[in-house]
Amino acid sequence: MFLILTKLIINVSYNTMMMQMETLPLLLTLVATLSAYFLWFHLLARTLTGPKPWPLVGSLPGLFRNRDRVHDWIADNLRGRGGSATYQTCIIPFPFLARKKGFYTVTCHPKNLEHILKTRFDNYPKGPKWQTAFHDLLGQGIFNSDGETWLMQRKTAALEFTTRTLKQAMSRWVNRSIKNRLWCILDKAAKERVSVDLQDLLLRLTFDNICGLTFGKDPETLSPELPENPFAVAFDTATEATMHRFLYPGLVWRFQKLLCIGSEKKLKESLKVVETYMNDAVADRTEAPSDDLLSRFMKKRDAAGSSFSAAVLQRIVLNFVLAGRDTSSVALTWFFWLLTNHPDVEQKIVAEIATVLADTRGGDRRRWTEDPLDFGEADRLVYLKAALAETLRLYPSVPQDFKQAVADDVLPDGTEVPAGSTVTYSIYSAGRVETIWGKDCMEFKPERWLSVRGDRFEPPKDGFKFVAFNAGPRTCLGKDLAYLQMKSVAAAVLLRYRLSLVPGHRVEQKMSLTLFMKNGLRVFLHPRKLESGPGVATSP
Repeated sequence: MFLILTKLIINVSYNTMMMQMETLPLLLTLVATLSAYFLWFHLLARTLTGPKPWPLVGSLPGLFRNRDRVHDWIADNLRGRGGSATYQTCIIPFPFLARKKGFYTVTCHPKNLEHILKTRFDNYPKGPKWQTAFHDLLGQGIFNSDGETWLMQRKTAALEFTTRTLKQAMSRWVNRSIKNRLWCILDKAAKERVSVDLQDLLLRLTFDNICGLTFGKDPETLSPELPENPFAVAFDTATEATMHRFLYPGLVWRFQKLLCIGSEKKLKESLKVVETYMNDAVADRTEAPSDDLLSRFMKKRDAAGSSFSAAVLQRIVLNFVLAGRDTSSVALTWFFWLLTNHPDVEQKIVAEIATVLADTRGGDRRRWTEDPLDFGEADRLVYLKAALAETLRLYPSVPQDFKQAVADDVLPDGTEVPAGSTVTYSIYSAGRVETIWGKDCMEFKPERWLSVRGDRFEPPKDGFKFVAFNAGPRTCLGKDLAYLQMKSVAAAVLLRYRLSLVPGHRVEQKMSLTLFMKNGLRVFLHPRKLESGPGVATSP
C-alpha cells in the first residue's frame, strides 16, 4: 500500500512539473505581449492630445463620466489638457487601440473645417457607418447619401429653395400657425397664469409648418388640446431609435434588429406608421398636385431620366421634415432661454421690432399684434438676426457632425487622419474657442455680428468659423428660410409676452444628435404692454 501511494505521488509530481514546463512558454509569451502592449500604449498616449486614454478601454471611462455633458467635455479637450487655448484638435481613442480605425479625430479648427468640408470634400463623405445606421429611416435621401445620389438631389432641391413661391408658401404656413394656434395657446396660459413647455410648443409649430410645406398635409399637432398625432409620435420614435444605432456599437443594434427586440422593435413598428402616412401623402399629391416640395419632386427626373418611385419620394421628403423641424425649434428654445437671462438684449429686440412695425403699420400699436410679421418685415430685423446667430454660435442645433476618411490624409494643423477612421467636427466647440471669438467667447453678445454702425448683419469673413448651417458644398439650403421663420416666431412671442423661467426648472442639454433641452423649457408668460416714446419702452 505504501509503495502504491509513493508511486502515485511521484506520478502526480511528474505530471505537474511537465504541465508547468509546457505552460511556462505560454506565460512568458503572454507577459511579453502585455509588456510590449503597455510600452506601446505608454509611448502612444504621450503623443495624443485630448482625453486621457487608458489601456484596453481607451477614452471610454472619461466619456462615461461625462455622459451628461459630452459636448462641454469635448470642448474642454479641444482647449487642451492644461486649459490652453492653442489646441483645436484632439484624438479620442476607443477600446483596445488595436487598429487605426479605433481613433476618432475631433476638431474645431477653422482651417481643418474648411479642409474637411470644402477642400477635400470628396475624401470625407458621410461614410458607411452613418449611412447604414440611418438607412431604414432616411434611405438614400439628401442627408444620408454621398456621391452622385446626393448631388442629384442637391441640385434639384437647390432650384426649389431659390424660388419665390416656396418662400411665400413658408410665410403663409408660419403666419397661420402663429395667429390661429400659438397665440391662442399662449393667451390662454397667460390668462390662467399657468406655465407652458415652450420647447414642446415650438417643436409642434415647426413640425406642422414643415409638413405643410413639404407634402401639403397639416398634422395639427399645435392644436389647443396638444393632441398626440400618430405620425408625429411615430416619427419621433423612429428618429430616436435610429440615433441609438449611431450612439451604440453596431453589434448591439444589429443583434436587436435580428431578434426584433428593444429599440429596433420600436423602430420597425414606428416606420410602418410613417410609411403608411407617407404613402397616403404621395397618393394624394399624385391625384392633386400642389406647390409643396413633394409635388415639385414628383415632376423631376432622376439621372436616368425616370420619375422617382414612391419609396424614393418618401425618403426624400422625410429628410426635409427631419431637418426643418428640429433645428429651428431647438434654436428658438435656447434663444428664449438666453433672453430670460439677458433682459437688455430682449429690450433691444423689442425696440427694433416696434421700429419696423411703426414704419410698416403706422403708429397704432393695436395693429402691431393683429397679425404676425410677414417675411418682408421679418427680413428687416437685423439685431434679432444677430441674436439668433449668437444663439446658434453658443448652442448650435446640431452640435457635432461626423465624416469618414476615404484615404489617408493630413489636416492643415498637421493632424494625421488614417483611412477609414472617423472625423468629428465639433460645431459646439467652434463657437467657444477664445482664439476664434475672443476672450468674451462665452458671453451672449449679439453685437459681435453687427457692422460698426450696427445697421448691418456681418458674419465672420472666414465662413468656417461659424458652421451651424454647415459649410462648403453641403451648406444648408434652407438657411434663409430658417432665419425668417425664427424671426417671425420670435417677434410674435416677444411683442405679446415677457417670459420668466419656472422657479426650480433645470435647463440641461439632452445628449442626442440634436441639442434639445432635456427637461424642456417651462416658462410663465407675462403680457407685455408697449408704450410710446423713444426706444419704445416696455413693461410687464
